[in-house]
Amino acid sequence: MIGKLTRASVAVGCVLGTAGLLHAQRGSGDWMTAGYDAQRSSWVRGDGKISPETMAKPGFQFLWKMKLKNTPRQMSSITSPALIDFYIGYRGFRTLGFFGGSANSVTGIDTDIAVREWEKTIAPNPPAAGTGPCPGGMTSTVTRPTNTGYPPATFGRGGRGTPAKSGVGEPGQGAVTLRNTPPPPPVAAAPAPANRRVAPAPNPFARTPQYVLALDSEGKLHSMYLSNGDEPNAAVAFLPANANAQGLIAFDNHAYAATVNNCGGTPDGIWSLDLKEGKVTSWKAPTPIAGTMGPAASPEGVLYVASGDKLISVDATGLTQTGAYSAGAKFATSALVFEHKGKDLVAAATADGRIHVADAVLSKAVAVSSGGSPLASGALASWQDAAGTRWFLLPVNGPVSGFKNTNGTVTSGAVTAWKMVDQGGSLSIEPGWVSRDMVSPTTPIIVNGVVFALSSGKSKRAPAVLYAIDSLTGRTIWNSGAAITSFVSTGGLASGGGRVYVGAHDGTQYQFGFPMEH
Repeated sequence: MIGKLTRASVAVGCVLGTAGLLHAQRGSGDWMTAGYDAQRSSWVRGDGKISPETMAKPGFQFLWKMKLKNTPRQMSSITSPALIDFYIGYRGFRTLGFFGGSANSVTGIDTDIAVREWEKTIAPNPPAAGTGPCPGGMTSTVTRPTNTGYPPATFGRGGRGTPAKSGVGEPGQGAVTLRNTPPPPPVAAAPAPANRRVAPAPNPFARTPQYVLALDSEGKLHSMYLSNGDEPNAAVAFLPANANAQGLIAFDNHAYAATVNNCGGTPDGIWSLDLKEGKVTSWKAPTPIAGTMGPAASPEGVLYVASGDKLISVDATGLTQTGAYSAGAKFATSALVFEHKGKDLVAAATADGRIHVADAVLSKAVAVSSGGSPLASGALASWQDAAGTRWFLLPVNGPVSGFKNTNGTVTSGAVTAWKMVDQGGSLSIEPGWVSRDMVSPTTPIIVNGVVFALSSGKSKRAPAVLYAIDSLTGRTIWNSGAAITSFVSTGGLASGGGRVYVGAHDGTQYQFGFPMEH
């Protein structure tokens, strides 16, 4: 079996068996961690099936649903997944997804054919009922080891979508299973700094073990083989028990997570675990950490969090604070890192609905939007269109102000889109579009120019609905109808291989995409 053969090749001296392998584990556009990448952009640059052109035609639909082993704790349920679209095992090429549950469970699924590969409980479910801010159980998403380089603009390999016709495509197009949706025109980029990290080209044929990491309610970090969920080494103590952890991520032989809400007596802050030595380091935030994504990382290895009314930078090596920007109002979203003309910028939104963009050293704001729309704690999403314009997507609750909305009246909430305008080096953030009315919209994701937004719903009588939205106008081009039969609390959205995933509060995982023959 591949798991046994792989286990024998792991160096026993590694704390988790992951040291030295973290740089090699970013897949070809795989959704690796909360918010897709280390920068928490929620932006999948390229996709072989999803595009504005394909979504305008019939075909994208509900594919399957699966009830996972889990017991919700307060509003905490199943997490958004970590995905791998090109796994090579003893059964050939496969696509896999890994889903965490609030009852300290992790499930591996073959997402092509909706088959449960493995399921395990990594710690006992805490007996106490918990509270809303401190639900207990597993609270962070699972993650795959990644790196901090910006993902490339587009990816060369497409997914398997249409029914097979032949092993050979049209002249010059190669095999039909590798034929891609044409990528958007490339955007000219400014020269990157000399120390800028770039995500390495993936090597799916590399003979290295691959892992999914999960953090249980006892504060222990588990490292499990993708193939079967086995743990080659014992779990390692990372956080205090019963902490509310967010944004688990691993890069450069370290794992990081944020703790929020002072759960279990654990103060808000950032924690680091050296995967070689097992050493734990922590940084205490001066005020409560905002948002739901945990720390965002720049390609240079700087961590950013929104804490109270400040954006704060922390050096990832020693967890020492290196800078702070004061917004004058409390932040409501996590931090987000993006690139503009070869420079890193950091963005987050305050509770009054204003988006603040600061320079990488947090010395000043380079742009601040107008406000007026109420926010819930969450996260921004950001992407860049084919013309080079940077967009921000921000979910809001209640009526929207400052927009000319052509997509209907907003009473419950909506996704608002803002665009950053560069006039001779002077940046401003201007209203773009506002979506149709949604109930408690979650952070949207962007897949190859298509925005997927989730109206999270309230109950079984008012369940969640997934929408596909034109990224330039906010017009709805598809919706999931009555396919989802529960509301969504912590499931969020993820995408990979031409498919979109929604996890409902009742423990049901849904997949939407283009059907294919098996």
